[in-house]
Amino acid sequence: MVEDREGERREGRVKFARSARSLTHIGVAALLLMPVLAVAQDAAAPPRPVAQAISAEAMAEYRRRLRVYTLAWQSFDQADSAYWSAIVEKRRARLAKRRNGQTVSLDDYVLTQPPVYDGPPRPIDPSAPDRPPPLTRDNRYVPTIPEMLASAQKHFQFAPQRPASELEFKRAYAKAVAAEGVPPDLAVRLYAFETGGIGTYDVQSGLLNARAGAKPLSAAVGYNQLLITYTMHLLADQGDDIVRALSAKSAGLAGAQREAMTAKIGVLRRMIAFARTVPADWNAQEKLGETEQGWGVQVLLLDIDTGPLLQARKLNASIRYARMRGYREPLSAAELQMLNLMGDGSGLDIVMMPKAMRDQVPTSNFFQRRGYERNSVASRNNTVTKLLSVTDARMDAAVQQPGARDLAASF
Repeated sequence: MVEDREGERREGRVKFARSARSLTHIGVAALLLMPVLAVAQDAAAPPRPVAQAISAEAMAEYRRRLRVYTLAWQSFDQADSAYWSAIVEKRRARLAKRRNGQTVSLDDYVLTQPPVYDGPPRPIDPSAPDRPPPLTRDNRYVPTIPEMLASAQKHFQFAPQRPASELEFKRAYAKAVAAEGVPPDLAVRLYAFETGGIGTYDVQSGLLNARAGAKPLSAAVGYNQLLITYTMHLLADQGDDIVRALSAKSAGLAGAQREAMTAKIGVLRRMIAFARTVPADWNAQEKLGETEQGWGVQVLLLDIDTGPLLQARKLNASIRYARMRGYREPLSAAELQMLNLMGDGSGLDIVMMPKAMRDQVPTSNFFQRRGYERNSVASRNNTVTKLLSVTDARMDAAVQQPGARDLAASF
C-alpha cells in the first residue's frame, strides 16, 4: 500500500457541479415600443458590418482593467499558495507525530479557511470578445470514457466485456464485495453517496444527469468513482492476486468463453506491467495515469469481470488500511467514504480525530489544492463535523433511490 495517499481524491473525487452564473436581461420593454415602420425599414436595409473597429479608448480601458485584475489575482494567488504550503507542512508534521506515537493536537492543523478571491473579474478583450479567457488554475485535460475506450484499443487491443444489463453488473459487484468481506450496507451507502443512488456502472465524475456537451470533472468512474491513479495503484500492488482470481474463474469456463477470458488475462498482465513501470508512489502513478496509454487502463472498471473486483478491492483495502494503522473500531459508511473521497491517509486522519476537535478543523486540511477547489461538497461543508454530517444525510436520502435498492437486493 502507498504510505501517504492524501492526494488521492483531488480529483477526489469531485462529484457535484458548481453554481451557474445568472444573466440579466435589459431593455425588453423598449423593444416592444419600436414603431412598426422602423422595423420594416431595418428589414429592408442592407446588412451591417459584422465586425467594427475597436476604438483606442476601448482598448486603453481594457488594458487598464486587465492590469487591475492581474495585480488583484497575483496578490490572491500569493496568499493562496502560502496557505496550501502550510497545509502540506502541517500534514507532514502530523504523519511524523503518528509514526512516533505522539498525540496530534489542534496546533497540528491549519485552523483558518482558504483565501477567497474577491477582486474584479478578468476583463473581456474587446478585440476578441468570443475568445475564452486563459485558465488561471490547473488545466490538465480530463479524458472521457470514449477516449479511454479508444486508448485501450490502441495501446492494449482491448475492449471491455460490458454487462448485459445494469442489474447484471450490480450482482457481480455485490458478489465481489461479499467475497472481500465488506459489509453490504457500507457498499450500498457509498454507492448511494457517489452516484446519488441512481448512477450506472459506467457513470463518470460530473456527468450524472449532466446537460448535453458537459465535460467530466475527473476521470473517476463507477460505483466507487475510482480514479485512474487508484486503478494504477491496485494493479501495481495487487495485480498478481487479480490475475489469480480471473484464472480461477477461467477454469470453470469452456470454449469461446474460456478463450475470451484467457485473452483478457493476457491484456491484464500487460496493464499490470505498465502500471509497474513507475515507483509505487502516488504522484508517479498519477502522472502515468494522465498519459494517453494510462487512460486505457481505466476501462477495466467497465468490464464485468474486472470492474466489480477492482472496486471491491478498493473498499477492502481502505478498511484494512485503517486496521493496520491501529483503528480497531468498525468504520461507519460516512467514515469509509472519507477514505474513499480523499485517500486512505487523509480519510483516516479525519476518522481518528477526537470529536471535540471536528468543529474547529477545516476540511481543506485533508485535500491538496486542486482537489479541494474542485470539490464543492468539501468546500461548502468546510469543517470536519459539517462534512461528516452532510455525507450521512446524503446517504440517508440516496439509499431510497431505485439504483441503491437494486444494489441492496443484489446481496
